[in-house]
Amino acid sequence: MSLQIHKNIPIQGKYELPIVTDFIYDESDKNQPVVIFCHGYKGFKDWGAWQLMLKAIAKQGYFVVAFNFSHNGGTIKEPIDFPDLEAFGNDNFSKQQSDLEAVIDKVTNRDFLFSNFVDTTRITLIGHSRGGGAVIIKTANDSRVSKLITLAAISTYNTSFPMGEALKTWKKTGVWKIKNGRTGQEMPHFIQFYEDYIANKTALNIGKSASKVKVPHLLVHGTLDTSVPIKSAHELLSLNPKAEAYFLDTDHVFDCKHPWEQQKMSEDLNAVTKKIISFLGE
Repeated sequence: MSLQIHKNIPIQGKYELPIVTDFIYDESDKNQPVVIFCHGYKGFKDWGAWQLMLKAIAKQGYFVVAFNFSHNGGTIKEPIDFPDLEAFGNDNFSKQQSDLEAVIDKVTNRDFLFSNFVDTTRITLIGHSRGGGAVIIKTANDSRVSKLITLAAISTYNTSFPMGEALKTWKKTGVWKIKNGRTGQEMPHFIQFYEDYIANKTALNIGKSASKVKVPHLLVHGTLDTSVPIKSAHELLSLNPKAEAYFLDTDHVFDCKHPWEQQKMSEDLNAVTKKIISFLGE
């Protein structure tokens, strides 16, 4: 095996900001099934032990793609954390769908630089947390996706916004800030985030999309998750009873953190990774 890792390659989508992307694959193998990973809220492709998980998947013969959403707050020079808070404030769920579309378009294009290494008839989407919501919607609406894996996925975007007086204040001031406990940054959300969701609420309905998913779906969730409680997983299962559930006694990030300085995954993420690889091989 000759594992190749091409990091922080820009893909140009619909918006001015690039989609910073990694490609991980075995150079000695042709026509590898494609696995595309989407991070969650206040996340990025290099968060914690994600890269260890993705490399483990690639070593099993998969062409792995991991990317930062164009407006996640990272840049090409600084893809980790959030040097561009203006971009973060201008992110929204429609842009994320567009970014994911651009990544799939890139990989399936016959002019793709690594086209010899990909089997575009087998594309799996993996999404964590809000990224899980994004891949559910995309899978329901894109026939190119052949398998779906969600990790601690949300079941609705409705809970992403403040309510009552806080929402009124947001509308009045135009900005709502949330403190990042790890970096200490006051992370802005401009009102366009809410306005875009309201304007595209039908298209951005995770639950409705989950009920439309026809491809195999592996649903992974921690029973001790306090960020996205296990209730979310049960809601998704009720909408797609054919999904395969894999529950384990762990938290939202599978007992990992950022930065992750170990050379191996946590026991929980390792268990999840083994389940993912098994599901991919079915």
